[in-house]
Amino acid sequence: MTSVTGKITPKLVHYLQTPLQVVLYIALFMLSEQLVVWFNLPLPANVVGLLLLLGLILCRLVPLSWVRAGSRWLLAEMLLFFVPAVVAVVNYSQLLQVSGWRIALVIGVSTLLVLGTTGWVVERVYRYELAREARRQKI
Repeated sequence: MTSVTGKITPKLVHYLQTPLQVVLYIALFMLSEQLVVWFNLPLPANVVGLLLLLGLILCRLVPLSWVRAGSRWLLAEMLLFFVPAVVAVVNYSQLLQVSGWRIALVIGVSTLLVLGTTGWVVERVYRYELAREARRQKI
């Protein structure tokens, strides 16, 4: 009997991990919406939610490995943090008709800059880690 429950428990944990993480993301987003209203913050709720999640990870209240496993299910994060901003754009159809190409250009250029900067930083950190490991092996 113990061998059967020993095999079922990890599977159960595996199947429940993603729904629990989605519940965590929903709770963080709802809390962040309330914080924005209560404190009249000039930030959108999705940014506040991401900052709350970062704070929970840094305080080790939420293990990074647990969040990392759930972040592979990208749809949940995109739905909870980015769709409200996209839906808000529908309210500004006039603005999009007049300046839509400018907005698209700014988004495209800024995305390329962020991707390039991120790639450059990752490459620098990777080379630093390789050099550090090589120095450690020489000692």
